[in-house]
Amino acid sequence: MIDEKQIALFENFKAINSIDPAKYEQHDVKRGLRNADGTGVVAGLTNIANVHGYVVSDGEKTPDDGLLRYRGYDVYDLLDVDGTDRRFNYEEVAYLLLMGELPTQDQLDRFVAALDAERELPDGFTASMIMRDTPPDIMNMLQRCILLLYAYDAEAEDRSAHHEVSTAISLISRLPRIMVLTYYAKRARFDNGSMIMHRFVPGQSTAETILSMLRPDRQFTVDEARMLDIMLCLHAEHGGGNNSTFTTRVLTSADTDPYSTYAAAIGALKGWKHGGANHQVLAMQQDVKQNVRNWGDEGEVADYLAKIVRKEAFDQTGLVYGMGHAVYTKSDPRAIICKRYAEKLAAGTEFEAEFNLLKSIERLAPEVILREKGTSKDMCANIDMYSGFVYSMMGIPEDLFTPLFACARMSGWAAHRFEEIVSGKRIIRPAYKSVRKGKRDYIPMSER
Repeated sequence: MIDEKQIALFENFKAINSIDPAKYEQHDVKRGLRNADGTGVVAGLTNIANVHGYVVSDGEKTPDDGLLRYRGYDVYDLLDVDGTDRRFNYEEVAYLLLMGELPTQDQLDRFVAALDAERELPDGFTASMIMRDTPPDIMNMLQRCILLLYAYDAEAEDRSAHHEVSTAISLISRLPRIMVLTYYAKRARFDNGSMIMHRFVPGQSTAETILSMLRPDRQFTVDEARMLDIMLCLHAEHGGGNNSTFTTRVLTSADTDPYSTYAAAIGALKGWKHGGANHQVLAMQQDVKQNVRNWGDEGEVADYLAKIVRKEAFDQTGLVYGMGHAVYTKSDPRAIICKRYAEKLAAGTEFEAEFNLLKSIERLAPEVILREKGTSKDMCANIDMYSGFVYSMMGIPEDLFTPLFACARMSGWAAHRFEEIVSGKRIIRPAYKSVRKGKRDYIPMSER
């Protein structure tokens, strides 16, 4: 670290980098590529997913029930939410996102076989790359490994459809394995734990593969694997406007290689305002559990939520994490599905009381925020309200929450990269307005 006493580079950090907020309004700047009403600035077109949460009519934003469609198919239908089909769906969803159509059984079988064929890592990769200088955050290792895999690809700069699809399939297959190996390498380096390296089992679904490699005894139930499969499907894609997918689009538009693109997407997803937000949700939920004596007393729960909103409790931000979304207003279909399956998994177990507490937080938060802030903004639970709870029920460590998100989203990122290559055609280059007035006269060193 640089010694601040030796070099005073940090004293005016905020002053140097501050811009008068009024200037953003003066120049009609869409900060965060958002319009004044919170809707996103339209920056592109896509056939991949439709993320719907409101209707804009005559310039007015009207809340609406949330929906999520992959290639036109409702996510409820893809996951057979109300049916009895117990198939694993992630591979089918990944195929749909990459290829544009639902696979036949033969096509799906060949796709799964292609994933199996790519799970192996290069000789010595685990020892020399994953177990060496393992960082404390697994997301950074996922980035590093993707960038290093570039060196093992003789055609890394090939932009052909064959190479793009092959690379995507390889990374969809390998990322879960890299994730689990990195988790154990991290434990060995920082927590004095054991380095466990299970072989993958050919023919297993992605969800089964993750649990099989993660569990020391390799044991898991069908319900656990099915629940993880659902989480992978729900995280697989979420339109072109989310930060990591837009990052994918931006880098692809610059005509860089797929490895650089996907590594950058992971860097975006790691952010605390994006995929990394699940850690804040879990931390807040833990705080509520510790400070509310009777989880079944809604009055006590509401009183503590009020303290959080008034910035008197938890992290003093006034935010109820897990509530609200950039697009969804009345409902987040991912949260609804996650909640539905979580309830089944928690029923009759020691987790049932905690699940009921989360339902209370979801139900009470909008009322508390209205009472404390006087705002009636439409607000629904987002998927993070229940995702960490689901992972915790399955014994999945918190270190893997965001990396699991990345493993799932690889298929969505790849689909958007393909579409940008074929249809984007222009480098993404928005404008930034300079607000510095006039030219400054250069001052010679002797006169400063």
